[in-house]
Amino acid sequence: MNVYGIIPARLQSTRLPRKLLLAETGKSVIEYTWRAASLARNLKQVLIAADSDEIQQVVTAFGARCELTGEHPSGTDRIAEVAARCCPDGDVFVNIQGDEPEIDPANIEAVVAALVDCPTAEMATLATPMTSLEQVQASSCVKVVVAADGRALYFSRAAIPFCRDRDPAEVLQTDRPWLLHLGIYAYRADFLRKLTTLPPSRLEMLEKLEQLRALEAGARIQVAVVPHHSVGIDTPEDYARFVARQCATTA
Repeated sequence: MNVYGIIPARLQSTRLPRKLLLAETGKSVIEYTWRAASLARNLKQVLIAADSDEIQQVVTAFGARCELTGEHPSGTDRIAEVAARCCPDGDVFVNIQGDEPEIDPANIEAVVAALVDCPTAEMATLATPMTSLEQVQASSCVKVVVAADGRALYFSRAAIPFCRDRDPAEVLQTDRPWLLHLGIYAYRADFLRKLTTLPPSRLEMLEKLEQLRALEAGARIQVAVVPHHSVGIDTPEDYARFVARQCATTA
């Protein structure tokens, strides 16, 4: 089975412009992400799907394969273009977020395994147990409810499942029913093509969660639960903390 990792790379971002090219440590954020993803043992190759010549120049300089794409409404559409044009032998494609320079290669391996091991699933993704009420209550932390067989039942920005008769703080210490959804996806090639032809769905537009389009279309999304997640870079403070960690590691 041929599995490709594709990192959608957009030059501009809302909270931290040009964040993928920040390079105070001597390496750009996108280079860290690519190098970490390339350590995943079940990927044939990791490509970068970029929207600008500037990103392509930086990526080519550190030795990665970079493909320019047209304008797209989402990273999934950008990945689908590169998958169809450059990877005709691909069976599975993994959408890897470019702003996670500390991504664990084992998590990439886990999301691929979740899809491969469940023949009825069209997609797979990851989740990790939430550890604080702040996470549970924050709309920026997406929750996923999972069936006993690992199938995703729903994704939401709301605190689901709702705790009706017990103190959520107590429940958090004992049962840990809340799962934080991690933004990594593995798609079967045929479903990736199908997904990008579907219009945005009703629930997707309400929650602003693209994966709900797949659920509303009847797809099975298999969820693997992993013990930890990498920290994405969304703000100048996030990047400053990342730089500090890198400096501490190399000191």
